[in-house]
Amino acid sequence: MDLMKLTLTDMIYEENPQTRLAGKVGKGWPKRAHTMIGLARLDNIQFCAEDVLKRGIGGDFIECGAWRGGATIFMRAILKSHGVKNRTVWVSDSFEGLPPPNPGQFPADARDDFHTVPYLAVSLENVKDNFSRYGLLDDRVQFLKGWFKDTLPKAKIERLALLRIDADMYESTTEVLQYLYPKLSVGGYVIIDDYGALRQCRRAVEDYRRAHAITSEIKRIDWTGVYWKKEPGQ
Repeated sequence: MDLMKLTLTDMIYEENPQTRLAGKVGKGWPKRAHTMIGLARLDNIQFCAEDVLKRGIGGDFIECGAWRGGATIFMRAILKSHGVKNRTVWVSDSFEGLPPPNPGQFPADARDDFHTVPYLAVSLENVKDNFSRYGLLDDRVQFLKGWFKDTLPKAKIERLALLRIDADMYESTTEVLQYLYPKLSVGGYVIIDDYGALRQCRRAVEDYRRAHAITSEIKRIDWTGVYWKKEPGQ
């Protein structure tokens, strides 16, 4: 798994010290890597995934906001390495970039301009190709193409053991929590990628937790990522 993490972050090939450091800590926008989340957040995915498998927490794995697919490729690799054949990895993304902000309904996104950045739009075909490079494109991987508000309410997801959110915006983060957090098994994990980096994401998480009386401890992963375990009644 360690070799795969280095490959996903492109660190195994990258010779430039500054670029290698950016890949290690998950800062910057890499040219070739299949993920930009860095080693600590990949380590966290492995910890959460293997912990729910060890404890027998039921449910599938999902990432909402997949970019080039690296985190979900890693999730599928973990399941395969443990011989798990009864869980699905869901890859949820527009595969066209981020939506324009709706400041009337979500004022926290008023200055958001991520929708203008072509770099963040990675096609479904490219993501599937990336899965194929690792020999991990199979029927245990399902893709949800479209805006979260359109795809998640209709997704045939019964239960989740691992919910990873890399949605950047207040609106998108709120939508994922609204539609998927109730499906997260008690004892499962929710991971928030942008909590430290983006104020609008952090506010969405805090507002949702407050509205639903979620008091499970938020644990820091690195400079931006956080996660918590869903406790009974949470």
